[in-house]
Amino acid sequence: MPNKLEFNMEYNFTEIEATWRQKWQENELYKVSNNSDKPKYYVLDMFPYPSGAGLHVGHPLGYIASDIYSRYKRLKGFNVLHPMGFDAFGLPAEQYAIETGQHPRTSTEKNIGYFKEQLQNIGFSYDWSREVSTCDPEYFKWTQWAFLQMFHAWYNQETDQSEPIDTLIAKFAQGGSAAAKGAGGEHEAFDADGWNDMSPSDQQRILMNYRLMFQAESEVWFCEALGTVLANDEVKDGLSERGGHPVEKKKLRQWFLRTTAFAERLLGDLDDLNWPESMKEMQRNWIGKSYGASIHFDIIGHDKQFEIFTTRADTIFGATFMVLAPEHELVAEITTPEQKEKIETYLDYVRKRSERDRLSEVKVVTGEFTGAYAKHPFSGEPVPIWIAEYVLASYGTGAIMAVPSDDDRDNAFAEKFNIPIVEIIDKSKYPGAGRSDKLGIMINSDFLDGMEVPEAIQHITSKLEDMGIGKGKINYRLRDAGFSRQRYWGEPFPIVYDSEDLSEMPKTLPETELPLRLPEVESYSQSPDGRSPIAAIRDWVELPNGQYRETDTMPGYAGSSWYFLRYMDPQNKGTFVGQDAINYWKDVDLYIGGTEHAVGHLLYSRTWHKYFYDQGLVPTKEPFQRLVNQGMIQGRSNLIYRIKGENKFVSLELKDQHDCSPIHIPIKFVDGKDMLDIEALKGWRSDFEEADFVLHEGGFKCDFDVEKMSKRLYNVTDPNDVISKYGADTFRLYIMFLGPIEDSKPWSTKGIEGTAKFLKKFWRLFVQDEQLIVTDDKASPEELKTLHKTIKKVDHDLSTLGMNTCVSAFMVCVNELTAAKCHKREILEPLLVLLAPFAPFVTEELYQRLGNEGSVHTAVYPEHDEQYLKEDAYEYPISINGKMRIKINLPLGIDQAAAQESVLANEMVQKWIEGKDLRKFIYVPGRIINIVV
Repeated sequence: MPNKLEFNMEYNFTEIEATWRQKWQENELYKVSNNSDKPKYYVLDMFPYPSGAGLHVGHPLGYIASDIYSRYKRLKGFNVLHPMGFDAFGLPAEQYAIETGQHPRTSTEKNIGYFKEQLQNIGFSYDWSREVSTCDPEYFKWTQWAFLQMFHAWYNQETDQSEPIDTLIAKFAQGGSAAAKGAGGEHEAFDADGWNDMSPSDQQRILMNYRLMFQAESEVWFCEALGTVLANDEVKDGLSERGGHPVEKKKLRQWFLRTTAFAERLLGDLDDLNWPESMKEMQRNWIGKSYGASIHFDIIGHDKQFEIFTTRADTIFGATFMVLAPEHELVAEITTPEQKEKIETYLDYVRKRSERDRLSEVKVVTGEFTGAYAKHPFSGEPVPIWIAEYVLASYGTGAIMAVPSDDDRDNAFAEKFNIPIVEIIDKSKYPGAGRSDKLGIMINSDFLDGMEVPEAIQHITSKLEDMGIGKGKINYRLRDAGFSRQRYWGEPFPIVYDSEDLSEMPKTLPETELPLRLPEVESYSQSPDGRSPIAAIRDWVELPNGQYRETDTMPGYAGSSWYFLRYMDPQNKGTFVGQDAINYWKDVDLYIGGTEHAVGHLLYSRTWHKYFYDQGLVPTKEPFQRLVNQGMIQGRSNLIYRIKGENKFVSLELKDQHDCSPIHIPIKFVDGKDMLDIEALKGWRSDFEEADFVLHEGGFKCDFDVEKMSKRLYNVTDPNDVISKYGADTFRLYIMFLGPIEDSKPWSTKGIEGTAKFLKKFWRLFVQDEQLIVTDDKASPEELKTLHKTIKKVDHDLSTLGMNTCVSAFMVCVNELTAAKCHKREILEPLLVLLAPFAPFVTEELYQRLGNEGSVHTAVYPEHDEQYLKEDAYEYPISINGKMRIKINLPLGIDQAAAQESVLANEMVQKWIEGKDLRKFIYVPGRIINIVV
C-alpha cells in the first residue's frame, strides 16, 4: 500500500478511482474462496443481456444496491459470493448479424467488453474470475448436458418427483401403462406383453409422452419477409411488429419443457420464500390453479366427442351454445357444407391475429357457426357449436360450454348472435353479486333447482362421474414451455435423427461429444421453410453415419435457467457444479432484479432447480430464498412537434396553433431548460437538415415526458458520462438517495450536485489545505453520540435494504461532525468503514491515508454502543398561559421542585412572567412544562 507521501491531498476522484480500480484488480481483493470457515452469503443480480447500447443509468440501480449489501455482509464477517456474467445468446445479436453480416459472437464479445468497462467504473465488488457467459462453449456444454438429463427423465406423479426414464421403462415392462402414473399427454393403454412386443420406435413414441424434454407439434408465427419465427408479442393485427410485414401460422415440430409437471410444487413452495407478496401473486396467477370438472360432449351425427374444462359445472343447464377454438382439430371435420365458406373466411381472419390480440380484444365480438350440434348430456337437446377467437387452442382443452347468463364474454357473444340466454341462478339474496360470483340459488336447472351454488357444484360433479361423462379435475393455466427456436444464435441441441424429415424418434449424442458447437454460416436469415440458418450447412447437418442433426436451437432462457449454480464452481470441467461447492453455497440468499422477469425466468429457474433437487444434485428445493424487485429509473425524454404534412417544427408554445405530431429527439441536444440546439439536431440526421424550425421569443422550446429509458426514445444516459463528471462514489450515492430501490423514479441530475458536495464535505473532515488533519484526541460525548447514532441507523436500515435512508443518515452525521469541527480518528475511522459499502473509492483512499494496513473493505464493521446513545437531558417546551414560549434543557429525573426553581430562574421566562403571580406550575416529566400566571 502507498505511504502518506505518495498521496495527492486534493479530492481528485478521477485519479483516486482509477488508482483503486487497478490496485483492487491486481490484489484480487474481491476473489472469493469456496473453502472458508466464515458463514456464506450469496448475493445475485439478474445478469444482463449485453446489448450494443451498453448500460444506461437505470440499469445499475439494482447492481449498486446488491454491491452495497455484499460489501456490508463481508464487513459483517461473511464469505460473500457476488458474481457477474452475461446472458449472451439472444435475438438482438442475431438481428444485427442479419443486417450487417457480422457474426453474433463478434458483436456480443464487443458488447460484453463495454459492459464490463462500465461495471468496473462503478466500482462493483464482483469476483470476475467467476464470470460466465451463456454463449461460451465451456458454459453451454452444461446447458446441453442438462437438456440430455431432462430428456432422459419423466415425472412420477406417485412419488411427486422426476426420475430417470429407465424407471418408467421398467414399470411398463412389468405392468404395462397401468403401472405408471406420469405427467404427460394421453396415450393408448397397453399391458406388459404389449409393451415388450412393441418395436423400439413405438416404445420411443410412447416415452415421448412422458419425457421432461419432449417434442410435439405446435403452431408458430412465421414472417417470410423477415425470414424468422416470431413470438406472440412480436405480432400485431396479423403483421410483424418490426417492419409491419405479413405473418402466417405454421405447424412445426418443436421441443418443449414439461413445466406443467412441476405446477403444484411451483405453487406450494412459494409460501416458504421471502419474496414480495405481489411477486408471489404474479407467479400464482401464471400457474393458475383452478378446481372444476372435465365434461365430454357427444357431437350429433358424428362418432366424436370433445372435452371441456369448467370451474362451474353447476351452470351446465344454462349452456346454450358451445365454442371451439378456431384451431381445434375437429373444426374441419364437423363443419357442414353450408357453413364451410364462412368458416374458412373466419379462419383466414383469425390466422392473422396473435393470442395477445385475441385475449385483449373485448369490445369487438367475432365468431362463426359450424353448422354442427353437441348433445346436452342431461336434456338431450342439440346445442349449436360455434368457433370464436376468444377461445384458444393453447389453453385448457380448446373448447368451452358457453353460459351467457353467468359469463361476460359468453353474454356479449350471445347478444350479438341472438343466441338464447337462460337464467339459471337466482342471486336476489346476494345484492351486488355479479355474473362470475359463485353465489345464489339454482333455478331452471332440473335436479339442481333449489341448491346453493357450492352444493350444486359438488352434486353435479358426482353426477358426471356416476354417468361416466366427466370427472372432478384440477386445472392449471401454466403451459409447457416452448424450447425450440428456428434461429442461429443459441445452443445447438445434442440431438440426431435417422431421417431428415424427423419421422424417426430423436436420439441423443453421447455426453463425450459435448459441447456441440454452432457451425459457421453464410447467412443468418432463416430458410424459406422456416428452419434455422443451420439447416443450410449440409456438412454439419448430415453426419457420416447417415444421421441428421437437429437444426433448431435452444431459447435464450435455457442458459439463464441455471447460471446461478455455475457461479459457485465456474472452472469445473468435470460437472456442472461440484458437490463440495453446491453444498457450501447451497442457494442464493438475496436475488435482485426487475419485475420484467417476474414470471418466465423465475418459473423456468425454479423448474430446473426442482429437477436438479430430485436428482440429488442440489441440496435445496428453491434457488432464490429472498427476492427484491428493483424499480425503474425512468428517463426524461424530449419531444418536438412537427406540423403534419410538412417538414416544419414549432416551438412548444406554438403547438396548439397547428395540427402537430410529437417526435422524440436525443436529450443531448436539449439544455436544462428544455431549449433545443437546432444546429446540433440538424447535424444528427439527414431528415432534419432541410427542416424549418419556428421559434418563440428567439428560442425553440421542447416538450418533455417521463418514461422508460430506451435507446428508441433517445433518453438514455450512459453512466460513464455521469462518472466522468462527478465520480463513481457520487453516482452510487445519488442513485441510492433517489428513493427506495423498489420504487420507480425519474432520472435527473438536478440533485447530484448536492451529493457531490456531501462527499467534498466528508473529505474535508480528513483533509484541509492539502494536509491530513486527523488527530488522536479523545472524542467528546456529543461526537460519540453522533457516530453511534449513525452506526445504529445505517446498520438497521442496511439490513432492510433501506439504502436511501442510510445516505440521509450519512449526510446528517457529516453535517453534525462538521459543525463540531471534529477531526478525530476515534470518530472518523469507524465512519470510513460504515460508509465504505456506499462509497468504496474515497473511503479506501482515506483509510490508507490514516496509515491502516489492509483494505477498508476487509475491515470489521463497527457496532454501536448504547451507552453513548443514552439521553441525560430532555428539552422541555415551556408554555406560559397556554402558549409555547421557549425550550429549556433539564436533566432527566429532575423532581418538580428543582425543575420549577430552574425554569423560573431562566431569564427569558422571567420576561414573560415579570410582575405576575404564579398560579400553577404543571410539570409532566419527559413531556411538557406549563406555567399559569
